[in-house]
Amino acid sequence: MKQALVDDTEDVSLDFGNEEELALRKAKIRHPLATFFHLFFRVSAIITYLFCDWFSNSFVACFVTILLLLSFDFWSVKNVTGRLLVGLRWWNQIDEDGKSHWVFEAKRVSLSSQNSAPTEAEARIFWLGLIICPVIWTVFFFSSLFSLKLKWLALVIAGISLQTANLYGYIHCKLGGSKSTSRAASRFFVTDVPKNSHILGYANTHASYAHPGQTATSEERTEEHGKKGTSQLRKN
Repeated sequence: MKQALVDDTEDVSLDFGNEEELALRKAKIRHPLATFFHLFFRVSAIITYLFCDWFSNSFVACFVTILLLLSFDFWSVKNVTGRLLVGLRWWNQIDEDGKSHWVFEAKRVSLSSQNSAPTEAEARIFWLGLIICPVIWTVFFFSSLFSLKLKWLALVIAGISLQTANLYGYIHCKLGGSKSTSRAASRFFVTDVPKNSHILGYANTHASYAHPGQTATSEERTEEHGKKGTSQLRKN
């Protein structure tokens, strides 16, 4: 009986490390500066819009200040905070044929990069700021329209457009984007990267990102190269 009790106690193992790691991942903010500026510009633009008449009687000064804040917000959210806080990014690129391609990417989280991976608190702050602020600007649009403050409509439409563009792009990144977009981007990298060494270096630098909706396999790429080779031979 004593031997059985000893064996039972030896089989029991308590692992508190994973629980502590999960708790830190939920509560910790690893990028405080990026989190601050993710909200600073867009909240400042809204506050300036509401109370600019208290500080200045110049419509032009208010218009320019709010537009600058919206522009800074668009750039920082698109190029910095989305990459750091949720591991997503989107952009537009033009290939050698002059065709425009929209690229939506999500970062792969490996075991070696878990310490720098986005946390749940950062992701929550990112998505709440990204969704709530366009809704507020939409309310401003209807209030300006119904109160006949037509001179503010252009500014409000600019705010809706800039912030909705980021929201649309990051939703595409989160959901995986369209298949046509992913295949066009993969076709661009497969065919054009070997021809340009500087683009190859850029691709290696950003190798940690992957297209969520990309479904092209190595066999499909080999088949595409074969089709292009046969078409060139027929032309010759």
